[in-house]
Amino acid sequence: MKYRSVFDIIGPVMVGPSSSHTAGAARIGLVARQLFQKEPEWAAFHLYGSFAKTYQGHGTDVALVGGILGFDTFDTRMTESFKYAEDKGVSYSFYEEEANLDHPNTVKIRLGAGKEEMELVGISIGGGKVEIKELNGFELRLSGNHPAILVVHDDRYGTIASVSTKLAEYEINIGHMEVSRKEQGKEALMVIEVDQNIDEKTMAEISKLEHVKKVTKIHD
Repeated sequence: MKYRSVFDIIGPVMVGPSSSHTAGAARIGLVARQLFQKEPEWAAFHLYGSFAKTYQGHGTDVALVGGILGFDTFDTRMTESFKYAEDKGVSYSFYEEEANLDHPNTVKIRLGAGKEEMELVGISIGGGKVEIKELNGFELRLSGNHPAILVVHDDRYGTIASVSTKLAEYEINIGHMEVSRKEQGKEALMVIEVDQNIDEKTMAEISKLEHVKKVTKIHD
């Protein structure tokens, strides 16, 4: 694993007790909230590996709920996230899964509001850092530690180039990019991590590009 600064080794500013089980879980929940783009009415957390074994003692449950409510790792409201969820009318449930996955700190989050649902799989890799491995059935690799946009689009020639060109027009540098599709010629997902947050004007212009269906952003 590569570290950019001493703060990556020490860990994030956080409400404890664990950077992996608490801060990492909160960050996964927060990324899920940002991608869902609205207040969820319900959430289901499927916990695997050490998450499943220690989620209550290490505060993983509290952190996940806080994350989907929009609390960052350092938010002092985190310890009372269950109460805030109840006040907002957000229901939640936890499921201890026994499947052996590649990483021990894995959670699948399902969020719902009205007729809309979203499913996300994330892992906590240590020091508060996370990776999002799957979104609505699309395989991906999203750190959640840098500004990023996710572009749902038709799998057509030139679409990736048009999005990259639009970012270049606004001098936005791409740090990491990958594309996932379930089937050739059908729907695809473009994941682009960038060096700075993208403003609403740029987002709107990308959303108007041919074959682009939806654009979502997350912030560092």
